[in-house]
Amino acid sequence: MNIVFMGTPEFAVPSLEKLIEFGHNVMLVITQPDKPRGRGKKISYSPVKECAIKNNIDVFQPPKLKNNKEVFDKLRKLNPDLIVVAAYGKILPEEILQIPRYGCINVHASLLPKYRGAAPINWAVINGEKETGITIMYMEKGLDTGDILLQKSIPILEEDNSETVHDKLAVLGGNALIEAINKMVDGALKPVKQDDSKATYAPILEKSIGLIDWQKSAVEIKNLVRGLRPWPVAYTYYKGNMLKIWAAEVYSYEGKEKPGTIITTGSALIVKCGKDALKILEIQSEGKRRMTVEEFLRGHTIEKGEQLEGI
Repeated sequence: MNIVFMGTPEFAVPSLEKLIEFGHNVMLVITQPDKPRGRGKKISYSPVKECAIKNNIDVFQPPKLKNNKEVFDKLRKLNPDLIVVAAYGKILPEEILQIPRYGCINVHASLLPKYRGAAPINWAVINGEKETGITIMYMEKGLDTGDILLQKSIPILEEDNSETVHDKLAVLGGNALIEAINKMVDGALKPVKQDDSKATYAPILEKSIGLIDWQKSAVEIKNLVRGLRPWPVAYTYYKGNMLKIWAAEVYSYEGKEKPGTIITTGSALIVKCGKDALKILEIQSEGKRRMTVEEFLRGHTIEKGEQLEGI
């Protein structure tokens, strides 16, 4: 099948690799423009662009899609059978949706209609979901509202975080995409309309949502910690200095201290929450590398009864 692929981050790479592996003709890869990244602000390619170059596929990086005649003309000239989108980063205009013979399909990292939007993996973990998955869906002008073609689910394990779930779903997405395309060609797909009454949303992440509210339960705070990796990372303040918390676990505790109070120090750092307490496992102070709490406490004097500041 002649396919145009649109994607940008690491999540999209397994889907592109599967299309290549299974012999589809990827005519063009459209990805976001190169951006300066890291401390040196060096211009770097998106993971999808790197994959395309490695496989000798033409790359197109328009700064915008809306009202972009160059994009529309290029796609009409190519006349692909299918456009596949995986975390491209922009909503597709209707002009693009109408071009391919088989339409445009999206690899979305949730079990729609739950978690429509930009950050479905993070919000599923933050909300303590026990299951998530991949939806292959037709694209239409709404945000993740198109008919469902195929869904595959995986459990979210207690030890998972948004990074591990991301990696599992990226692989699952590639496999589900190939299965959906095979069934599409065979005429074996029956699109299912989404039940909009069951829709939930996964808005784009902002740094501010990482600030810990110690009034919440230890389970809720642990899920926030799990769900905000690798960015923005859950954080709190100690004597005005930001502390990022990378890993933590629930510590059963019934004490009456004010939430945010440090109840144990030494080789462990345990903080009172609205319900139970949070045992911090990995931490990072401003400008420093992340480290185990044991390492951190060897270089910092934190007293029992002191307060961590949050919302």
